[in-house]
Parts: sequence; C-alpha cells; structure tokens
Amino acid sequence: MANNDAKRVHPYVPELIEQLKERKVDRREFLRTATLLGVSAGAAYGLAGTILGDGIVEPTLAQDAEPKMGGVLRCSMPVQEMTDPSTFDWVEKSNIARHICEFLTYTGPDNVTRPYLAERWEASDDLTSWTFYLRQGIKWNNGDDFNADDVVFNFTRWLDPKTGSSNQGLFSAMTEDYDTGEKDDDGNPKMGKKMREGAVEKVDDYTVRIHMSQPVLSVPENLYNYPTMIVHRAFEENGSNLSQWPVGTGPYTLAEFVVGEKAVLKRRDDEYWGKDLDDPIMGGPIYLDEVHYFDHGAASTAQIAAVASDQVDMHYEFDMLSLPVAQSIPDATIFEAATAQTAVMRFNQGNKPFDDKRVRRAVQLCADPTRYPELVFQGRGLESEHHHVAPIHPEYFELPKLERNIEEAKKLLAEAGYPDGIELSIDCGNTNGPWQQQCCEILKEQCAEAGITVNINIMPANNYWELWDSTPFGITAWTHRPLGTMVLSLGYRSGVPWNEFGYASDAFDAALDKAESLVDVEERRAAMEEVERILQDDAVMVQAPWIPKFFVAKNRVKGLAAHPTQYHQFHRVWIDA
Repeated sequence: MANNDAKRVHPYVPELIEQLKERKVDRREFLRTATLLGVSAGAAYGLAGTILGDGIVEPTLAQDAEPKMGGVLRCSMPVQEMTDPSTFDWVEKSNIARHICEFLTYTGPDNVTRPYLAERWEASDDLTSWTFYLRQGIKWNNGDDFNADDVVFNFTRWLDPKTGSSNQGLFSAMTEDYDTGEKDDDGNPKMGKKMREGAVEKVDDYTVRIHMSQPVLSVPENLYNYPTMIVHRAFEENGSNLSQWPVGTGPYTLAEFVVGEKAVLKRRDDEYWGKDLDDPIMGGPIYLDEVHYFDHGAASTAQIAAVASDQVDMHYEFDMLSLPVAQSIPDATIFEAATAQTAVMRFNQGNKPFDDKRVRRAVQLCADPTRYPELVFQGRGLESEHHHVAPIHPEYFELPKLERNIEEAKKLLAEAGYPDGIELSIDCGNTNGPWQQQCCEILKEQCAEAGITVNINIMPANNYWELWDSTPFGITAWTHRPLGTMVLSLGYRSGVPWNEFGYASDAFDAALDKAESLVDVEERRAAMEEVERILQDDAVMVQAPWIPKFFVAKNRVKGLAAHPTQYHQFHRVWIDA
C-alpha cells in the first residue's frame, strides 16, 4: 500500500463505538483502543464527546499568555551516561536523549498514543501485521533523510541478542528461540531469542510492516517505551554512542555533555520538521533556545534546593518527605501524576532458598500491603496485589485480597526445611529515594513474627544497579508503563533481558500472549485474571505500593505537564521571562 492511499478503518472500530454507546467501555478504554487501531486522537476524543454528551475534546496544553520565543530552561536531574538508547535502563537518560532522537509514536500525559515519526499506522484484522507509514521530509541533523531503512535497522538491532535490548520482551512475537551453543549447569542447551526471518519488512522508502507470530494490540504503545528511540541507520558504524555521535531527528542538538555534571541542548539551526504539525504535545514551533540539565544528585532534597535557590527552573522529582519543602517555594507550582510506578522486593528463583516456592510464599504471606501506603506515602499510594498490574492500567482485573497469614507462613517454612525460621538478606540501593528502604524495614518487621529474619543490606545506588538483575533478594524500582502487559512482557516473560526474577513459566507466557491478543475490552480484562493470578500464586515478589510522582517548577515555566512515566516533553514549553 502506498503512503498516500486512503486510510483503512479497522473492522473492530464500529463495534468499539457501539460498546461506548452501551457504556460497556469507559472513555479511557475507548480512547486507548480506538487510537491503537489507527483512529486519530482528535477523532477519538470527538466521537467520545458526542456519544457521552459531554462535549469533551482532545486536551491541549493550556497557555495563560502568548508563548514567547527564546530562553533557556534549566532542570535539575541526574546526568547519566548516554550511550545506546536501545539499552537505556533509566528514564533520566532518555529525557536528555529524547530531545535529540525521537520515536515512531508517543504517549501523552493522558495515556493516549499518537503518531510521531510515523504519520499513521494500520493493523491487520487479526492484529498480527502492523503497517507504519512514515512522515516524509524529515531530516536527521547531519542532513540525511529519515526513511524506512532507519526503522528496519532499529527493529533488527533491538531484536539482535548481541544488543541485549529489553525491547526483546516487548516484541517477543517477532522473535524465536535459538540454541546459543552454551550449556546450563545441568548440561542442557541454553536457549536465547532472536528476530524471526521476515519479521520486519520494508514495503517502500516510507512504509514499514512488522509481522507477528501472534496477535498483539499494544504495538503502538510499546513503541514509546524509552529504549525504542529511533537512531540513525549508521549508528553502529559510528560507535553506538549517542553522547559521542548525537545524530537525531529531534529539535535539539547536544552541545555539551559531562556525566554527573551537565548536559546542554541547543535548538537546531534548521527548522524543526514538526513546526506545522497539528498535535497538542509535539506539534508547532519550538520555543526554547536551549535546555540545560544540571546534576545535583538523585536525592530530591538537593534537587528541590536548586529550585528554591533559583539555580534551576524545575527539577526531575521529589519524594513525600520533601513535600513540605516543595510547598514552601514561592512562585512555584507542584505537579503531580498518578502513576503505575512501584518497586518489587523480588526473589531470584535461580538462587537458594528462593528456588523453593514455599519460602517465597512464606515471605509473601507475612506482608500486609495495606500498611505500606500509610506508612511510606502518607496514604497517597495504592496498595498492591503482588502481580505488577495496577488499578490505573486499563486491563487490570481486581483479584481477591491476599490475606496476611503468619501461621501458614510458618507451616510452609517448616515444610521447606526451616522449622526454626530462616535468615535472609535483601539488597537495597535506594535508587529512587529512601522510601525503598522504608518498604524493606516494614517487610522486616512483618516477617519477624514468622521467624523470618530479614537483614537489609544498604548500598550505593550505582552498586545496586550493577547487580539488580542477579542478586538473590533485592528491591528494584519500576517506572510507569501505560499497560500492565508492557511491564509484564519486559520483566516476567521467560528469558527476556530484564527478567530479574529468574522466572520462567510456560503457563504465564501463554496467558500473557492471550491477553495481549484480545481487542475486546471485557475479554482482555477477563483474560488478565489468569495472568495476575499465576504471578501472585507463584510468589514472584512482595510488591511495594503504587506511588504518585511529583516535581516542582517555577511559575515562569509555561506549557508543562506531568507525564506518568516522568518523560520530558518540552516541545511546547516556553519561558515567561
């Protein structure tokens, strides 16, 4: 199909409209599903507003004055190494890089996914084939044309096992198992994953089609996970290091970069390709001349102090302990986002004693999830159910509460060979603040009643990230994703790079495949019951609460919005000097 052919409407869209009319789906789920199936966000909002009779239209960033060109936005945020976007493991890395390189799609603060480098997309009736029509006329900042070769290169590279990208989990339906030639401890072949032959197809210079082995609805959303940033097709030839070869399609170039100190972004000399784009977040002229990131450390107290002392205009985040300080800053606004961010106090099942489900289950049964939001987040967080799918996720299925049961925990320990209790050690790097240590301390106190001694090994954040995926017992922060299935595919599928749990379950993989394939909202939510229950029953983790995220900015910064994944989308931001 040529890039200028008439846009095809997916056959499920009329049924989805009827479901909204009958109130079988809510606005959020209608918007999300309709846009994934290729309906524009503006049209989807318009349909919903008409059907529901409330006239609500697609939101735009409110401006209380005429935007001004020029100015420098200063932000306090850790400046981390920025080499290969496909292996990024921190949002902060991507927040600097996303001003240079861009994505095929993007998900806004409203959790609706819209076109970006891709002008539009179409899904086959059975959701096994997705066709992306790329925008024409986009230039890389080295003068090259952006085209289908760039996209094919990125997909191929993401799914190459040598790259080690977490994107393998998101696009598992494009991969196949292969024998690595290595043996495990029992002498069995070690299997890996690689891209299936023909999984990505260049249709023409501006059209790319991907072919899945099974239906997947979430493909456009998956393409805005931060490691899916599109790099130039010559990225590997030039060292695979974005900080040293910062070639991108974005509105800014990298002028200065020092890890742990500073990053300076300057607006491109040529006109940004999106200056005339009719889009509420990514369209229109770029107002800021420069964006400066200053590294004051990961501690929210230092970042807030930089805002309070007017060293910067905004910062990345603060925790609940810093809320009173943030509230005291004059001429500033606190931004809050409800999120599916959390932390997992997880067991690695490749290590004793956590290879025994009875031990894992005993620890899990000691935990009282209702206590964490109150003690750690002053009641603002939401309790978890130990399966990493949040109430904010559209496919969430509410399971019965897992009741705390100390006697059953003791019984399981005895059956596992620990009648007198057991001593465990959990690694904690406080990578996202001291609330992680607080969660460990609560678990320690709750486990003591069952004879389980939990020692907390506090370590520097950098040290924790060196062992986060291999430590027998550790607490790891996970950022927000718009779908529960996204985070489950990233972290819990058998053999994916970010599976820090050592977890492998054919039943779980099959249940997740089924849930990802379903378009019907009610069917998908019903299918998630099995997905969530398998994870909970396998006692993969003790999950911390779902937490809100905050940052503060001076009122002179206009056009800001809080994104639940803490992504910096500064295209429409300007400074009222």
